Amino acid sequence: MATGSPASPDAADSPLARRLNYLFGAMHPPGAPYTNAHVAEAISGGDEYGGVRLTEQYLSMLRNGKRTNPSPDVLRALAKFFGVPVGYLLGDLSPSQAERVEEEVRFLVAMRDKRVRGIALRSVGLPPEVQDSLTAIISQFRQQMNLPPDPSDEGGPGDTGDPDNGAPSGRR
Repeated sequence: MATGSPASPDAADSPLARRLNYLFGAMHPPGAPYTNAHVAEAISGGDEYGGVRLTEQYLSMLRNGKRTNPSPDVLRALAKFFGVPVGYLLGDLSPSQAERVEEEVRFLVAMRDKRVRGIALRSVGLPPEVQDSLTAIISQFRQQMNLPPDPSDEGGPGDTGDPDNGAPSGRR
């Protein structure tokens, strides 16, 4: 299964499947979503993942909710691959902590766009009142374009506009 969406209604009942699908949908190189085969191969072939062996089929079952209780080693390897705390996949985080992880993922996705990065970096060092003015100007543009005031309210994970303008990820 190569898409970021669940393959069966069972996934709606599995927090692990929802979280894995969220990560697949958000954390990938610009314009090239990860496939189950790629992630399984990267984890199985990398010493940094603790010798975990993962198959494309098993990862597919985790993502569609047919398997919901992988070993902690598999969860640690997946968390490491996607760069999130293992507690996010284990379900050990409070709802507010899990939301914070997803907020950080949304931030990283947004920062893949070099124009967004450029705007953010150009505001570094400006006085707070100037940064507030820039924020107000951006909010006015968002309102004029009928976009939500908070970018995290629009689109799905990985919705960064032009994916070709993102920075390459270290993982492919």
